[in-house]
Amino acid sequence: MNFTKYLVLNLYGPKMWIVFLLIWGLIIGTESSTLTSQPEMEANAIYNSGWWNTSHGYYNISNRCNWGQISCNKAGSIIQINIDRFYSGWGISFGTLNLSTFHNLETLVITNARLQGTIPKEIGLLSKLTFLDLSKNSLVGEIPPSLGNLTQLKHLDISYNLFNGSFPITITGIGLIIHLDLSSNSFKGEVPHLIKNLRQLEYLDISYNYIDGSIPFDELGFLKNLTKLSLSNNRLKGEIPSSLGNLKKLEDLDISFNKIEGSIPLELGFLRKLTTLDLSFNRLNGNLPISITNLTQLKFIYISHNYLRGSLPSNLGQLSNLQILYLNNNSFSGTFPISLNNLTQLKYLNTIDLSHNNISGEIPSTLGGFRHLLLNNNNLTGTIPQSICNITDVDISYNYLRGPIPFCVKPYAVIGNKDVCTNSYYNRIYFHFHACSPGNKVNHHVAIFLPILIVLILAFSSLVCFKLCNNSIKKNNGNTMTTKNGDVFCIWNYDGKIAHDDIIRATEDFDMRYCIGTGAYGSVYKAQLPCGKVVALKKLHGYEAEVPAFDESFRNEVKILSEIRHRHIVKLYGFCLHKRIMFLIYQYMEKGSLFSVLYDDVEAVEFNWRKRVNIVKGVASALSYLHHDCTTPIVHRDVSSGNILLNSEWQPSVSDFGTARLLQHDSSNRTIVAGTIGYIAPELAYTMVVSEKCDVYSFGVVALETLMGRHPQELLSSLQLASTQNMKLCEVLDQRLPFPNNAMVLLDIIRVAVIAFACLNFNPSSRPTMKRVSQSFATELTPLTIPLSEISMQQLMSQEFKALFHILNH
Repeated sequence: MNFTKYLVLNLYGPKMWIVFLLIWGLIIGTESSTLTSQPEMEANAIYNSGWWNTSHGYYNISNRCNWGQISCNKAGSIIQINIDRFYSGWGISFGTLNLSTFHNLETLVITNARLQGTIPKEIGLLSKLTFLDLSKNSLVGEIPPSLGNLTQLKHLDISYNLFNGSFPITITGIGLIIHLDLSSNSFKGEVPHLIKNLRQLEYLDISYNYIDGSIPFDELGFLKNLTKLSLSNNRLKGEIPSSLGNLKKLEDLDISFNKIEGSIPLELGFLRKLTTLDLSFNRLNGNLPISITNLTQLKFIYISHNYLRGSLPSNLGQLSNLQILYLNNNSFSGTFPISLNNLTQLKYLNTIDLSHNNISGEIPSTLGGFRHLLLNNNNLTGTIPQSICNITDVDISYNYLRGPIPFCVKPYAVIGNKDVCTNSYYNRIYFHFHACSPGNKVNHHVAIFLPILIVLILAFSSLVCFKLCNNSIKKNNGNTMTTKNGDVFCIWNYDGKIAHDDIIRATEDFDMRYCIGTGAYGSVYKAQLPCGKVVALKKLHGYEAEVPAFDESFRNEVKILSEIRHRHIVKLYGFCLHKRIMFLIYQYMEKGSLFSVLYDDVEAVEFNWRKRVNIVKGVASALSYLHHDCTTPIVHRDVSSGNILLNSEWQPSVSDFGTARLLQHDSSNRTIVAGTIGYIAPELAYTMVVSEKCDVYSFGVVALETLMGRHPQELLSSLQLASTQNMKLCEVLDQRLPFPNNAMVLLDIIRVAVIAFACLNFNPSSRPTMKRVSQSFATELTPLTIPLSEISMQQLMSQEFKALFHILNH
């Protein structure tokens, strides 16, 4: 038997050994293939995506782990893809990247990259993913259910996209998530009750969507780790429940621009770490709870545009960290709180806005130490204290103040106070103030008796008006009140009914004969009130009021214009928000829009070069104010010749703030593209991220249009051609005007052209700021040696000319 085995081994052994080696080699080879296939598969996916220009030396596919946007583990497998502001052609598509190959991926960031398409369902295969940021793109559709498979996910940001459908309930199954941002999309429906499952959540932002229903605060009360909660700019309704007080770690609460009703709960005072509170633009009523003064960490309070009433808490001075206090456009009464006077001494305080309330009494005699104080449209009495000069920007207009106007107060800040006086001849003529007469003393008894008599007369008048109003309600013929008021500003202090009747009469119930134009969401009417004042009325039509976009634009315009003041920004006198009618009341601009003047051959000739340059300067000043001098920078988003109005003195006012946006530099500013075609900055076509530089581009178009007398689209589209660059400036100027012969006017025209082309730079970062533009206009220039007739388009865009006119972007 042993001999037989020996023969077998000798006869067959070598062959069996070869077979054994082949099998072993296949096993080892398979294992080796397994080790290398994952990186190779990922390399193929990266190569086939077309996102990177792999023909470029830097993007050599074999060196992918050293690209700035990709990180790998020690085995060469990709664990991180981070793309921020990535430009590849005209956008990248999610569908071209095979996500199923990236089994080790932990971080996926594709933001501000013009990413298009839908989120692939294969994203659910990325089982190790902990960080996902797809914000500021153009993604559409609904969130795939497979996203719920990412059980390790801690950070999810899909804000500033075009997602729609219901609130993505699949997200509520990701129990480890800490940061969730769904803002600035088109999600609708209610917030699901299952949101209470996200117990680790610290940051929740679902603002700027179409979420409706009641706020599920009972469920949100389980999220005890929340530090930021933003539900603003939705369609939420109902009341704020007391369970909100459970969120003891909350630092930032924003439920503004909704339809929240009821009172502010006392339990709000439990949120001791709160630094920002925004309840503005809702339907809140009742008193401001005294418990709010327990929130000593508060820096920013925004509770404007509600229906709050009663006196302000007497101990608001406890809020020692306060920087901004907006309580305007409510029905607060009582006197200016003494504790707020203490606040004015705090080094952090920037703004107090109590305008458009029913605050009475006198202005405290000790004020100062901060920037803005807005007390306009109240019932303040007494004299104007000299301490008001300690405040940078003050508005005490439309009260019942009397006596001399301090030298430091701008005239527009005290208009509407009938008994103030000044010895300035200019201010008396242009603002209709009385002259101060030191010899004109009032009898002491008269001074006491007169106010009492006025109060009695007002009380009697109120009773008569009340009786007339009741009678009119009982009638079915719809007769309006017969009492005339004529003071348009009463719309701020009352409910708008008295002034409303004057306006109905003045426009014959908004007859089309009084219509002077139409805008994006309303018609504009000219009305002469009984007092003789002529105003412009922008009326929102009934059917438009039902459209959320129009209603939001209307409210946005009220918010913006009620908080800013500039001589070249249209003045908002008041507004009326009735269910049956909604309108804004502006100063009337006799010349109409810049667009209408430029395209009218008769008026265009009267619109000479000096006037045109001054128009451009004025608009630059207004935009500089919006971008750089407001507490929160404001981007207009629709600067065009149609939105620049001119008065009888050819002074411009920037108007139409329905699409304006407050710019938060510490957050994203993505939005749906808004504006007028032909004036929109090119980057908005693919990023939709709003910045001040969008307004700068639009300003450049308007400036060039003002010089040319027509829209510069044809010139801009051919600017890269040699024939256009060699074209002379004098050839593109408005040929309806005579050639300018004044040296300084010539210099100003060239300056406007240089600034315009600098603002029209395709690269936003290369455009100057509006502050630099405005400063350039204020700089004295040395006359040029080269005549206007020889200056070409190419020279106007050169660095040499930009430096000469102080418009280089440093």
